[in-house]
Amino acid sequence: MRVTREAEYAVRCVFYLCGRPDELISRKEVAQAMDIPPQFLGKIAQKLARAGILEIIQGAKGGYRLMKRPEEVSLLEVVEAVMGEIFLNDCILKPQSCSRSVGCAVYGVWQKARNQLRHTLKEATMARLLEQETCLLPLENISDLSKTC
Repeated sequence: MRVTREAEYAVRCVFYLCGRPDELISRKEVAQAMDIPPQFLGKIAQKLARAGILEIIQGAKGGYRLMKRPEEVSLLEVVEAVMGEIFLNDCILKPQSCSRSVGCAVYGVWQKARNQLRHTLKEATMARLLEQETCLLPLENISDLSKTC
C-alpha cells in the first residue's frame, strides 16, 4: 500500500486546521501554507467534509473549519476519508475474490499487517502529532515554511 498524493494533501490540510481548531481558514491560506494546489485542495476538502472532518463555508469570506477536536481526528480517519478503507490485498476486504482465502497462510499475514497498520494510524491523533510538530510556523512566517521543512 502506498499513500496517495491526495491522502498526503488531506493530512496536510487537516493538520493545518487542527493547529487552529476554532477558526475559519480560507482555502487560499491552507493551500499556500501547506503547499497544496488550490483546485486539488477543493476536491480533497469535499471528501473530508463528507467524512465529517471539516466544514466548507462558501462565499468570499468562506473557508474551512474543523468539525472535530484535534484529539478526535486520527491519521487513519483522514487517510481513509480520501483513499477508502486501507487493505493490503483484495482478499482482505473481499474474501470471496480468492478461492484460497479460507485456508491460505498468507491471508493471515495480510490481515495481521493490515490490523497493525490501521491500529498505528488510529493511535496517531492530530493532537499528538501537533505536540511533536516543528514545521508549522506562525502565520507571519508562512513564506519561510519551505525553508524549514
